[in-house]
Parts: sequence; C-alpha cells; structure tokens
Amino acid sequence: MTAPRYSPRWLALREDADAAARATGLLDPLRAHLASEVARTGRLVIRDLGCGTGAMGRWLAARLPGPQHWILHDRDPDLLALAASGVRGPAGDGSPVTVETTRGDITRLSPEDLAGTSLVTASALLDLLTADEVDALAGACARARCPALLSLSVVGRVELDPADPLDAELATAFNAHQRRVTGGRRLLGPDASAVATAAFTRRGATVLVRPSPWRLGADRRELTAEWLRGWVGAACEQRPDLAAAGQAYLTRRLDACAAGTLRVVVGHDDLLALPAAGPVEPVPVREADQSGPPDGERR
Repeated sequence: MTAPRYSPRWLALREDADAAARATGLLDPLRAHLASEVARTGRLVIRDLGCGTGAMGRWLAARLPGPQHWILHDRDPDLLALAASGVRGPAGDGSPVTVETTRGDITRLSPEDLAGTSLVTASALLDLLTADEVDALAGACARARCPALLSLSVVGRVELDPADPLDAELATAFNAHQRRVTGGRRLLGPDASAVATAAFTRRGATVLVRPSPWRLGADRRELTAEWLRGWVGAACEQRPDLAAAGQAYLTRRLDACAAGTLRVVVGHDDLLALPAAGPVEPVPVREADQSGPPDGERR
C-alpha cells in the first residue's frame, strides 16, 4: 500500500488554529486519570497516531505533568522526521519529554501494541477512518486499559458570515464527500465522533465530548483561503454539476477573505474516553476493512 502524503505546509498553517480550538476542558479529567499512572510507573507513555509534524505533542506535552515518553506514529517518513525534532517538552511540571518514532499502519494496532501505554491521542484523524477501524481502536484501548484523547474530528457544520445562497448546497456536497468510499473503505466523515462515542461506551468507557471549532477571521486569512479551496474543491468533486457555480462562489469568497470581511466557523469535536475500572466484557468486532488507512489531505 502507498503511504499517504500530507503537506507539511498545510499542517503548519493549521497548527495555531488547532491549538486555539482544542477543548481544554477535557484536560482536568485526563490529568486526574493519569495521576495514578505517573505515581505507579514514574512516567507517561503517550502514543500519537497519525502524528503529522507533531503538533499534538507540542500542544499537549506542556499541559500534562510528569516525565513523558512520546511514541509518534505515521506512515510518512518525512513527517516523522519533522515530528521527532519538533516535540521537545518540557512537561507541564518541567519534567523531561523524550520521543521515538514508528512507521506503520495505525489502523492495525492491537492491545498488545498498546501494552504499557498511558494515553493514545490523535488529531484530525477519526473522520478519515471507517467504522470498523474506529471500533478496532476502541477495542484495543479498552483491552489495554488505555485512555484516548481524540481531537478535531469534523462534525459537518460550517457557518460563513456573510451568508451566501450556495453555502448550504456546498456544505451538503462536502459532507457527502467526507463519507465517500475510497479504496474500498467508507470513511466516517462527520459521523466519526458519534461512532467513536458508541464504540468506547459499549466497552464501558466514560466518554466526554466537547466542541472544538475553528474560528477563522481576518487574522487567519491564509488558512481560511486554503480551507475554502479544499472545501469547495471537495464539494465539486462530489457534485461535478456544481463546478461552474462553485468556481464563481470560490472567487467571491476568496475576495472577501483577502479583504478581511469573511468569518468562518468550522465545527469539530474533541473526545476523551476513560477506560472502565472493572473487567471489560468482550465486544463483537465487525470484520475490518482490508485496505489501508485513508488517503487525501487532512483538514
């Protein structure tokens, strides 16, 4: 299988907006859960799935206490190299942060792979997975007694100000594109947060979901313009009959963006799943997709 390649420029462009959007209200229950792990083992072992350039590590390491060892997972060796040099620490209490990288298919992690892991985390990943892949991830985390912090999953809600008559039709087409079948895999898109919540809850986890919207205005014009191109492009790929109207729409919107008069809210959810305290009952897992992880640009 060919590893997907994500643009470091796009990942860098979105990093500040991601950081501003993340649901910080999930950190207190996460820190409370991890306190006993630090006391018991002397450190946290954190696996970042689909780590990209390491943005999650740069954001989260400083917000968690104790010595930390980050294991960065991705299929792109160039992104792994950037991430390895970009996650440095220190931790929230000044403790050291160490890093290693591993290249491979994150959709095939087993409970054995997660043994000794204190936390699984990922950013802008869930909506690029299938229902079977999310179910398998929830099962692996449950059996390894490992919490999961899964952030910035698209939820299919976009608000643009000022409004345009074509907004709703493009949004519907884009959401259909996010749920498309590609390489034999049906992506979850805006359904990812609900599917993940159900998968972790079935296994006895306590699941907390909080909104984490991008709020894009004149201070983020470059990101807004790139997001617009991708949003309209995906919608028109899904609905080729929208191509002409979509191009005119994009021109209008890019002009407004350049003038600093466009405001966009892009809905996301952050999800924290804390494992059950008692024995985990086996949960039947649907037959997993046989193809590899998603391709295409992360949003």
